[in-house]
Amino acid sequence: MGDYRVQVKRHVGPADIAEVTDLLGAAYAVDGHRPLGEHKWLDLVHGGRLGFAGLLAHEVDDAELVGYGQLTGGDGSWGLEIVVHAAHRGFSEHIGRALLVAALEEVGHQGGGHVHYWIARPTPEQDADAQSLGFRPERELLQLRVRLPLDTEGSGPGPEVRPFVPGADEEAWLAVNNRAFAGHHEQGNWTLATLLEREEEPWFDPEGFLVLWEGDRLCGSCWTKVHTDADPAMGEIFVISVDPEFHHRGLGRALTLAGLDWLARRGLAVGMLYVDESNDSAVRLYRSLGFGVDHRDRAYLVDVAPTNT
Repeated sequence: MGDYRVQVKRHVGPADIAEVTDLLGAAYAVDGHRPLGEHKWLDLVHGGRLGFAGLLAHEVDDAELVGYGQLTGGDGSWGLEIVVHAAHRGFSEHIGRALLVAALEEVGHQGGGHVHYWIARPTPEQDADAQSLGFRPERELLQLRVRLPLDTEGSGPGPEVRPFVPGADEEAWLAVNNRAFAGHHEQGNWTLATLLEREEEPWFDPEGFLVLWEGDRLCGSCWTKVHTDADPAMGEIFVISVDPEFHHRGLGRALTLAGLDWLARRGLAVGMLYVDESNDSAVRLYRSLGFGVDHRDRAYLVDVAPTNT
């Protein structure tokens, strides 16, 4: 294991993307979870867009990529994730710290702001490293799982949902999603381009994107996602959104059940979703359906002052 250097790139080309993709794949094979959140992954594969910075840590001796960090955001708020090559985990506290320091310096150069640093299943070493650089725990994200199919005997029929229709339902869905997640850092303020990018992903299946209409009003939806490369294969409740005007009618529960039923009919034996631990009503709902905690991810927050250059 030699020395390494960190490069900051605000745009990445095909060779960089291929190199980072190999690193992420190696980490996924060991960790069993995606090293980058989906919105950051899409920023990467599109070569880096406004507010993007890729931080590549290479070994000096043989130029091997040993770590990667990514900043996404702008306008005073940044998301950050870091991954270290599985073969270099014994040195992760050094490589990860170097990437963290480089990321904070880059945010300073870009005008400063709030940095939200996500760690999947944080270790005590990662937690200590983050806090030593001024980060404080901000959010706990729970991954919940449940065996499928659910026993819903006696629940009665659910509302009549239908599959999402690409080319027809986007405008209505975006309006409901952005009202439902107003102020949410990742899920709020989606644009048509944001949605269309997901529709182009290999995993997208409109048959598993269930929408609920009442007359000419979209009330809510349950968007599912199938992870065929997981072991075991899992079905995810990707996004549940209910228009605030339709709250307190049990639609969140009904849409969750509809999504889980669709996944079970696909032959999947495990259902999964993510939820903020602080969202008490959602956590109670999912626990009442039999979900249990598989693991926790954590977001840390630090405020970075602008760097005078």
